[in-house]
Amino acid sequence: MKRLLDLHTQFMGSLHSAVAMLALQQQAALHTFAICHQYRFAIECRPCARHQTSQPAATLHSREGSMKLCFFLIDDHTPRLGLVDGEKVRDVSAALKHLPAAAYPYPRVDAFIAALPSLRPMIEAQANRAASFALNDVQLLSPVLNPGKVVAAPVNYAKHLEEAIADKATFSREHIRKIQETGLFLKANSSVIGPAAPVRISLPERRTDHEVELAAIIGKPAFKVSKKDALDYVAGYCIGLDITIRGPEERSLRKSLDTYTVLGPWLVTADELGDPHALDFGIDVNGEKRQRANTRDLIMNVAELIEFASLYYTLEPGDILLTGTPEGVGPIKPGDEMHAWIERIGEIRVKVQAN
Repeated sequence: MKRLLDLHTQFMGSLHSAVAMLALQQQAALHTFAICHQYRFAIECRPCARHQTSQPAATLHSREGSMKLCFFLIDDHTPRLGLVDGEKVRDVSAALKHLPAAAYPYPRVDAFIAALPSLRPMIEAQANRAASFALNDVQLLSPVLNPGKVVAAPVNYAKHLEEAIADKATFSREHIRKIQETGLFLKANSSVIGPAAPVRISLPERRTDHEVELAAIIGKPAFKVSKKDALDYVAGYCIGLDITIRGPEERSLRKSLDTYTVLGPWLVTADELGDPHALDFGIDVNGEKRQRANTRDLIMNVAELIEFASLYYTLEPGDILLTGTPEGVGPIKPGDEMHAWIERIGEIRVKVQAN
């Protein structure tokens, strides 16, 4: 009997020890979990910049797939891909990791614009969990970072043609012809900047003018396309400022100075914008009204311009088509600020500085 009592005592002691050990292990595990969870929360929620916020899941767009896309800088010098959502921009740069790898010789096309159809679902999926920044706190770059070429339409509004004909002192006679006779011209892609950068006047002794225009961004290769199909080749639209020096030289020379092509504030996808041929737009300088027009007044509309251009050369993803400027062009000088807008796209404010 004594032997049984001893065994029972030993068993109960071992049991109590085991229970106590299990309790200590459980307490330690809970403590460790709490520390890890706290650290994980700190890692996931810490602000990587002073304006970054964490956003709950939400429906961003009223139409599936339609969006406004930009490239921007904040607190560093690395361009980020952004999805514009009201007064915020969501950092969806992770989608750029899915761009195809490129090797020398690099393609002429803009890789992001070329891949945009396949990237859009990834951008949408990332948007609801992406960090966001106030638009006022970021620097907006050109919505196309590597345009292959900038194609531009001269005197494509009847009233601008009329003002050019009337002002013989400013507009060279050899350049005052109808667009069907003049054709299109090319600007150097090195002239492209975003709205956060200033326009720099390189030749202050020459008159330099602003010209506000609707810019179409080509989304896929277009060669000899018909006007009825032409808009299917457009990835999106943005505001374009075609800055120009007046004089007798060819347009491509006078309009290709560094900073003389401003694009922004973002790319509005073609499905988001809808019909590009009924848009009010304009520009002011230092609060002074300069240009006002509607794209319905284009002599050759966007579809006709794509048909015209693609008859001569292939339009490629990322190519920019500046569709022409209306009447009211005027001079700019260092110290000025241009405020341009296009209905259903947005607005930009661009400063003018000496080079």
